[in-house]
Amino acid sequence: MDTGSFLERALCAWVTTTDLHRPSAFMLNILMLPIRGQVQGHVSLPWTTSQKFPLPSDAEDAFKALPTPPADPLEVRRGRAGHTGTPPQGWISHHVASRRGIHGCDTRIKPGTKAAVSQTPPEHGPRRGPQRSPQTRPTQSSDRIKQADVDSGVGPTDCTTGRRTGDDATSTEEDAESSVWNSKIGALLQQLESVAAGSSEVSVDRLCDLCDGLRGTLAQADMLGRLCKRRSGILRTLFRLIDLNSARLNLHIAKLCLALCVSGNNLLNICKLIFQISRSENNDVLFQNICIIDSLLGVLRSEEVSTSGEALLYCVGALKFLSGNGAILRLLLDKNCIGVSQKLLQRLHTVEDAHFSTAGHIVVQLTATLRNLADHPDSRPHFVSFSLLPELCLVLRRHRKDQDICTNIARIYSKLSSYSECRLALAQTPDCYRLFLELLSKHRQKQDLVVRLLFTLGNLTAKSEEARLQLFQCNGCMDTLLQLYDSYQRRDVSPHTPSRAGEPSPPPGKPPAPPVSPQERDDVLVKLVRVLANMCIHPAVGPALASDTACMQLLMETLELRSVQESEELLVNVAATINNLSFYQEQSSVIRRSRVAITRLMLKLVLSSSMEAMLEATRVCGNMSQSKDVRDFIMQTKVHQFAVTLLDSKSSEMCFSACGVLTNLALDPPNRASLSLEGAPAKLLDCLRDFGPGDWQLAGQVCQALWNLIGGGSEKRLDAQESESLLEILTTYLDEEEALKWIQNEDMRDYHKACWELEFLPVAQKLIKTLPPPQHTSDRPQPAPCGRAGSPSKGNPAARKESLLNKEHFSYVSYMLLPGTNPPAEQEFAPG
Repeated sequence: MDTGSFLERALCAWVTTTDLHRPSAFMLNILMLPIRGQVQGHVSLPWTTSQKFPLPSDAEDAFKALPTPPADPLEVRRGRAGHTGTPPQGWISHHVASRRGIHGCDTRIKPGTKAAVSQTPPEHGPRRGPQRSPQTRPTQSSDRIKQADVDSGVGPTDCTTGRRTGDDATSTEEDAESSVWNSKIGALLQQLESVAAGSSEVSVDRLCDLCDGLRGTLAQADMLGRLCKRRSGILRTLFRLIDLNSARLNLHIAKLCLALCVSGNNLLNICKLIFQISRSENNDVLFQNICIIDSLLGVLRSEEVSTSGEALLYCVGALKFLSGNGAILRLLLDKNCIGVSQKLLQRLHTVEDAHFSTAGHIVVQLTATLRNLADHPDSRPHFVSFSLLPELCLVLRRHRKDQDICTNIARIYSKLSSYSECRLALAQTPDCYRLFLELLSKHRQKQDLVVRLLFTLGNLTAKSEEARLQLFQCNGCMDTLLQLYDSYQRRDVSPHTPSRAGEPSPPPGKPPAPPVSPQERDDVLVKLVRVLANMCIHPAVGPALASDTACMQLLMETLELRSVQESEELLVNVAATINNLSFYQEQSSVIRRSRVAITRLMLKLVLSSSMEAMLEATRVCGNMSQSKDVRDFIMQTKVHQFAVTLLDSKSSEMCFSACGVLTNLALDPPNRASLSLEGAPAKLLDCLRDFGPGDWQLAGQVCQALWNLIGGGSEKRLDAQESESLLEILTTYLDEEEALKWIQNEDMRDYHKACWELEFLPVAQKLIKTLPPPQHTSDRPQPAPCGRAGSPSKGNPAARKESLLNKEHFSYVSYMLLPGTNPPAEQEFAPG
């Protein structure tokens, strides 16, 4: 009689694919199922419940006569045992996959691929599948679960407790075991078989209770693990019950089998059974109620790839599915799943080459599980305390060719690097920047991987001078980033036009454009430009980037090709980068030679409806207007009128930037009359009155603009009422007690005082001396505070080294700013 494994027949089918020769092609056919709620219908596995299988009558030697399957089905599938069979037609094509909106690299099916699906038994509900899985080829002999070889293989370490030695001890133990067996266990097994024969819905509840009772009895008698000599009879009875095809009962059976420390093929089949049940989200509540998580983590702790690689794979695959459930995710954290995963990763580093492919399967599922765990805020301390972030860098180095593993880890980093403690742990990992650059170069065509690595680099360089310099000093850093920039630059399509198959090939020597949508290209550039903006803040990096012709050409090309309506965030980041680079006005600076051209490109942002784009462009114009030719261009194009209008803004940042442009424009005497005609003096006074008590940097900038506008007192640009109003305001603001009494936040008082002393006081004292004395005395009204604190983005006032007291005229330079840090959207970009 054929005695092939029932669970192997029920759960798997051997598959060979054209991708198997590639190192990263770890395909999992039974995992590739339709996304719940997105694909109609279900995929049915080759599992039928109508097939019953006879069991040998010999309770002790029943299993010895059964044939043993290949020890490592994965290696057979890869042809290492001479297997040359081909899979059934269409087996892979109708398994498309992912679980409950947890996306990533769970499948290798391209977006839009339609899955042919069939109906599955309603017991298990909608199914889901992890990324890759071992597969078994169905055979005619596969009509029952293999129950032989109960003690084959290496069991978990906690299942190898030995008995006492000696004839007397052995005899005593056998007598005790026989007594328990005859009085309790045998009766429970008989009840299990008799209830199962009833095959009614009510009997499932009874069978579950009996399984729990059996487990409790075995534990009380110290007969769990491999200590019970009659465990083969228990397992045979339990395996019979799987024919009832009840997910709840099967979980109870699996939990008891794991407690009995099955090993070898039986461990593999039990893990397959658990994995099969975990594919349906409807069964998540069963995993919570039956408390099998500890048993699964126990398999991860004790099993080795060399002996139980496939069992580990199915076990981790089940955990990956379950981690998509919020309640189970919390349970996994409480049961130290992150610590267990870290230990397993360490063991996987040392596997021999013969088991490298199996280890790769496991790493895909394990990193996908960690990816889900990283979503929970309570997971961050665990990732740091278990040094998992550096550990994942080691995984990246070992599996750098595998896009699935790299993408999973990149998603973990992109989630965690937004938090300071995780960012610090990752930044302290040796050579992490070099590794990220290598992956960006190797996998530049995989957009979802690239965008997350760039976002992580942007987070690392956002607030760390050391990170900025270390990244820049990596060999080939700028070459890699600029090549990536060039390959993702859209030059001939709009974001609403799909990519065309017949587009011309790139010139020789240039990398091909990635096969992604225009929106996805823009998303990469948003994150890449942010990295450039952050890096150039470092004084050793900024001048090099400002002198890099290729870098500036790409930034200016983006401004020229894009419109604010289609690429607002990208253009805002480009403008912020140019603003930062404009600080470095050395002779070699490309910006110095292209000031008018850059200002012309900024006009589309200044005149747009986007406040963010308008603000960044105004800052750039403020820096560029230090040059006489740029000031002439602004006056010729009437941009000065727009700058005056911006003073009516309710945003202190917008008013600050507009004041900067007016400060520089007023350096030229011909421009002062034009600005006065536009009503600049009155609007500057309103701005000083409204924002002054809450933003001393802005108040100081307004005073600088007024000083330049009146030519340092040599020109009369204020009428009598404006002069008197300005005198009243300055008199009030120069009184330190009056000026600082509006600050309600004690923590910010020192900062405001420093701004008042360094930014406002020197120029206000000079300005008040140019005003005529009041013609009459009266009670001066107190200016109403706006209640707005000065923005740190304008810079630390203590950092200004040049005294404002010795300036005949003031010149505005905006402070460096970091572009936004919006995380990459977690919707799937390319193939999930």
